[in-house]
Amino acid sequence: MRMVTYPALDAERLTALCEAAAIGVVNCATEEEAVAAIDTAQSFFGKMTPAILAASEQLQWVQSPTASLEHYLFPELIEHPCTLTNMRGLFSDVIADQVMGYVICFARNLHTYIRNQTTRRWAPQGGEQERVKFSLGPGHISAIDLAHPNLSDQTLGVIGLGAIGSEIARRARAFGMRVVGVDRDEKNRACVDELWRPTDLNMLLSTSHYVVIAAPHTPETEGLFDGKRFAAMRDDAYLINIGRGAIVRLDALVEALDSEQIRGAALDVYEVEPLPEDHPLWAFPNVILTPHVAGYSPRIAERHLTVLVENTRRFVAGESLQNVVDKNLWY
Repeated sequence: MRMVTYPALDAERLTALCEAAAIGVVNCATEEEAVAAIDTAQSFFGKMTPAILAASEQLQWVQSPTASLEHYLFPELIEHPCTLTNMRGLFSDVIADQVMGYVICFARNLHTYIRNQTTRRWAPQGGEQERVKFSLGPGHISAIDLAHPNLSDQTLGVIGLGAIGSEIARRARAFGMRVVGVDRDEKNRACVDELWRPTDLNMLLSTSHYVVIAAPHTPETEGLFDGKRFAAMRDDAYLINIGRGAIVRLDALVEALDSEQIRGAALDVYEVEPLPEDHPLWAFPNVILTPHVAGYSPRIAERHLTVLVENTRRFVAGESLQNVVDKNLWY
């Protein structure tokens, strides 16, 4: 068995792969070297290109180094009979942590209080008039209460219940939230209180206080969140996007925030990255912007190597591979 890797693996990862998987590896520093070596290789890890694929003669398996595939796939690779696997599942827990961080910030107004702290401003949400109303006694519901809702009274909707979306659902349920989801796969029903098909997305939007996009970038999801989708959301809802930037049209989001169609948003991914300094989103006090860091963790590198080594071991042993991709669906 032979594997071609491109770009070249560092010495530590190369040694771990060869020792654990018992496979001959041609470690290529350039695309030209990979093209020359791929003809007799049965497997490939790294950045597949049309030139490398065209030179292959025995290729059976390609391991992508990424979880997302919108920049990895090309027509010839989709049509090729080889099996494609990706790195999904590496980031599920840390991205779910980030999502719940956004949710807690919005529910407890931490994003506002942090900003107030920088100007030494003491300003409980609800204002002086509402504190007076609250002091009148039981039975009065003040704006302070409404500005700090119990998460157990809220609904979180997850779009895409893959590894990341399912982990987000589990964490939200641990907070006592009602969790609903949209996914084409019925097997993910167990992690939510209610599951709808993608054609019923507006049902999720109309019922969710927090709408979390955890879907991949595919031809079906590109530009999915436009003006019509924002109009279908509750006016007290927050949009959270940790999926892919291409799913949300930022102009439509700005318009929805300007017109108060939704209460706020948290984004880690964007149509254009980095987000331009003059973009209107920077100015909204009800928006949290993070620079594509939801997947950051010191654990990722070791998990990445573990998937590569385990899948290579399985390939050599003739066992089923992890994270097999439907190339036509892009995930």
